[in-house]
Amino acid sequence: MLTLLLLISLCQWSGGRPRPSVAAANSLAAKELPPAQNNPAPTNPSPWTLVWSDEFNGADGSVPDASKWVIETGGNGWGNHELEYYTNRVQNVQTQAGKLVITVRHEGYSDEKGVLFGYTSARIKTLHKFEQAYGRFEARIQIPRGQGIWPAFWMLGNDIDSKHWPACGEIDIMENIGKEPSTVHGTIHGPGYSGDKGIGSPFALPAGQNFADGFHIYAVEWQPDVIRFYVDDHLYATRTPADLPSGAKWVYDHPFFILLNVAVGGDWPGSPDYTTKFPQSMLVDYVRVYKRSSP
Repeated sequence: MLTLLLLISLCQWSGGRPRPSVAAANSLAAKELPPAQNNPAPTNPSPWTLVWSDEFNGADGSVPDASKWVIETGGNGWGNHELEYYTNRVQNVQTQAGKLVITVRHEGYSDEKGVLFGYTSARIKTLHKFEQAYGRFEARIQIPRGQGIWPAFWMLGNDIDSKHWPACGEIDIMENIGKEPSTVHGTIHGPGYSGDKGIGSPFALPAGQNFADGFHIYAVEWQPDVIRFYVDDHLYATRTPADLPSGAKWVYDHPFFILLNVAVGGDWPGSPDYTTKFPQSMLVDYVRVYKRSSP
């Protein structure tokens, strides 16, 4: 009996330290581990920090905030043989019910030289008001509809006055041409890959759905050497220097400014026809710009 007790005692030791029994070990673990509710799973913070936005909450019937936007005017075809004249009138651009409203009208309009145009619209930009390199640029928009109608949310390099287009670079976050009601396009333009040689991808809604029927969020996430295009939560295109033609320059390494406009006609969409209804409006709920948060 003494021998048996001695053996049991020796089995309770290991490496000079007493080893508790299974029951004792379970009891000890229960005391040492805090309750599960006191250890919530870590949350992943957003990778983006908001740095600029316009929620378009100005008074109904007012023009966009002049501290944020420049209203461009003119009717020179804008390099695409477009038909509209961009005005600064509230008939073409105003805030209404918390949204920016850009309205295309089929009407006679004469510029300061007496040149007559058949359509009016609006185009606004943040040049010299807000410019940024890299980040997430997004807008929630309901586009207009109709053959010959060409809404766009896009960006240009802020060195356009010195380097000119396309050397300044262009990022088209969203473009639609009315004859493709269920499709939008995301495109980059630069030296050697501009105009109809721009590098772009379409995004299409399921059959029977049209973008003009509701609001959608259009965005790019832009980092050095990569630009990603999104519609709502869908990543549909990624652009890197590897996509460029041989010898072409990646010019997306400096600040860009934002533009919103609705064009009429032009080389890509073609002219309005008898099916096009006027007026047509693009509604912009907000534009927001983010920078990537520090890790």
